[in-house]
Amino acid sequence: MDLDSLRCFVAVAESLRFREAALRLGRSPAAVSDRVAQLEDDVGQILLLRSTRRVSLSEAGQRLLPHARLMLEQAARCGAVARGDDRPLPYALVLGTRYELGLSWLCPALPALRAARPERTLHLYMGDTDALLDRVETARLDACVISSPRLRPGLRAVALHEERYVFVGARGGPTTAAEAEGARLLDATSDLPLARYLLDALPDGRAWRFREHLYLGGIGAIRALACMGEGVAVLPRYFVEADLAAGRLVELLPELPLRADQFRLIWREQHPAEAALRALAAELAALPLR
Repeated sequence: MDLDSLRCFVAVAESLRFREAALRLGRSPAAVSDRVAQLEDDVGQILLLRSTRRVSLSEAGQRLLPHARLMLEQAARCGAVARGDDRPLPYALVLGTRYELGLSWLCPALPALRAARPERTLHLYMGDTDALLDRVETARLDACVISSPRLRPGLRAVALHEERYVFVGARGGPTTAAEAEGARLLDATSDLPLARYLLDALPDGRAWRFREHLYLGGIGAIRALACMGEGVAVLPRYFVEADLAAGRLVELLPELPLRADQFRLIWREQHPAEAALRALAAELAALPLR
């Protein structure tokens, strides 16, 4: 299989733009398009779905992409092997996570992870849980770090850290169902993914009904409004530890243990770099959450 055609295919598959891929490769868009067309003829499958507005990967393209990357990495290593250079093969992984976890934990960890394995390059992508899982399934991400309790079919996971939650407010807040009726609940979306950790733990079995809900999309915005006294919320303890210590937030119902979850590294089955992903999982598990 022609490596130059594979190189053009990978560049387009990663950017989903022929012009951007051409700039990256130092080619013309027409030359890159011709190489991809030649590869499609070689494999007998349409790899890229083209329209006047966008480019996307076909199912065949999604299947081929991780193997194409691996072939290019192996080819790049051939010269070093011939010279007797036994350094590890350079490789790259694209890791997805939620914005807040990426900013507070993964970004600060990159220098240590790079020092541990200089041959590895880690790229980060931020998104919401469903978008991250979609990208893992379609080979646009090698793996993602999330705390989703349900694993989709065809995916594998390794637990990294337990994620504990705390019910908080800036100036106190409800401790009974009656008091909840006068409070505003802050959460990410209308299905209350964070409040569920509290509601599922309430001992009397009665669902609390709050005066109103406000949906903010992510824990960073929720924390900001909770600190402003604009409502109460359930948030990861690691994320608000400094706010609790400084008195910006108060833990409500401290005697009630909320249901815990786990951060996990998730990737698709039969990933060609599974050994590297399991090694990364072990490294991430050794890094404390922050």
